[in-house]
Amino acid sequence: MSFGRRMRASSVTVVLLLLSCALSGCMGSSDKEERSYPSIWERSDVEWDTSGTFSRVLEAGPYHALEVKEAMIEVDTSSVWETGPSSAEVHLSYWLPSNTLDGDQVPAIAVISPYFSYGSPGDESTPTNIVGGGRGEFIFENFVPHGYAFAQVAVFGTEESSGCFDYRGAGEGLGIHSAVEWLGEQDWSNGNVGLYGKSYEGATQWEAAAMGSQYLKTIVPISGTTALHPLLYKNGSAEARSQIMHMNYFSSTVDYNSDDLDNICPDIAEGLFAGPVTYIGGEMDPYMQNYYDERSHIDKAFGKWNGSIYWVQGMQDWNVDPHQVFGGPPGTNWYSDYVESGYEVRGILGQWGHDYPDQWEKHDDSESGYGLEALGNMTRWDWAQDLFEWFEYYLQGRGTQPEQFAQIQRSDGQWRIEDIWPPSDSEDYVVDLGDCGNDGSFTGGFPVIGGGPAVVGGGQSITVECPEINPDFPMHISGLVTLHLSVVPSFDGGQVFVEMQNMETGTRIGHATMDVRYHEGGGTSPKP
Repeated sequence: MSFGRRMRASSVTVVLLLLSCALSGCMGSSDKEERSYPSIWERSDVEWDTSGTFSRVLEAGPYHALEVKEAMIEVDTSSVWETGPSSAEVHLSYWLPSNTLDGDQVPAIAVISPYFSYGSPGDESTPTNIVGGGRGEFIFENFVPHGYAFAQVAVFGTEESSGCFDYRGAGEGLGIHSAVEWLGEQDWSNGNVGLYGKSYEGATQWEAAAMGSQYLKTIVPISGTTALHPLLYKNGSAEARSQIMHMNYFSSTVDYNSDDLDNICPDIAEGLFAGPVTYIGGEMDPYMQNYYDERSHIDKAFGKWNGSIYWVQGMQDWNVDPHQVFGGPPGTNWYSDYVESGYEVRGILGQWGHDYPDQWEKHDDSESGYGLEALGNMTRWDWAQDLFEWFEYYLQGRGTQPEQFAQIQRSDGQWRIEDIWPPSDSEDYVVDLGDCGNDGSFTGGFPVIGGGPAVVGGGQSITVECPEINPDFPMHISGLVTLHLSVVPSFDGGQVFVEMQNMETGTRIGHATMDVRYHEGGGTSPKP
């Protein structure tokens, strides 16, 4: 959010005590050396192909795709399912480029998903042997002609893959790992595998990375879930979907016939109860701790897997929100932690929702305060070319190494480049509620704005208006705003919800929620 000289500080629903924001520079000119393709600083002068539903590389490749092939990979699952089958098969389909007929070895780009042949009878999605609409086509049409193989992989218990539908669990991870290993070991393969996809198809990439395959050279998680528990529970507060997440996926991916019984294993069925148990019992419930620990992948990949990451995240994503990338255990930031530990990381972080950078048909759904102000400059028609140069280096060993930086879009639509996100050269800016006023609408208790506790009743709120933020110095808020609030709950528990707005325009800047029992930021046992 870019603040001009006359912009006032934000109004906040409930109570706001401390505002931390960062100051950072904007994208400017650069004297980067000439490359075979236009640099990122020159792309605004390029005429991109905007005629389709997704972006295109600048130059079409010389090869064509051969006929689809299919494979069933048998996996020893005796180590992951105590009461499930001791072996299961992963099904995948793949397309080779025509240069493999001449003996060329090529890398593979794969999409790993539960969504092949997905849905109720008569309304199913396509199976793995048909190129998936939109994102499958994006890889197939842009990259296969340049000498890449393309694969679509069904996780256990979906499409023709057998075994248990082990939602984000160790069994699913083992099946994914087996597919990556298979792709890297084929005679036609150069031993390099890259993964691509959004949401669940981004989560499967972190599952693969957690297994540490030597063949997995790069991942491109797009709003991908990095761990299940922090997706559903934030500061002790549970999302409503946490109660039905596992059973919803299971009911959506089965075929509703007798074969489905093979996908229900006793030790997997616990997932059907994971949400309700945790939702009712809270994060302190020890019964589900192992369930969620098993379904945390980004921490397992850290230091174990040796590959590069092209991180893509919608900053207005309410499905897999940005804290999946920039959050982690208290005091951590996964993006910066990976960069600072030596991983080669690039990011593209736009003001879109649960979308791809070039998914203009979804970008149009933006609303005011939720990306609309950035819409005119949101869709990245250079995405295919940008990713092509990334894959060329990390999978083909061709070209110049891409620069490691974060492309971040401001809420007004302007793009800039930072070495890391949030910027390392940021400074804190503190606003004390003692300097703010309130609308006096609070009832059923008494707010003390200047430093004392606030006694909060259910569903009640107060709007706090703070003074103009440093009107003599233009400011840019980067990263996560921090709120320090003193609250005395009227019973054992309670939720606090805070929304930050621009007071002059009413535009939403951000929000947060917390179960007051988890005021120390923990994720295990509540505090009194």
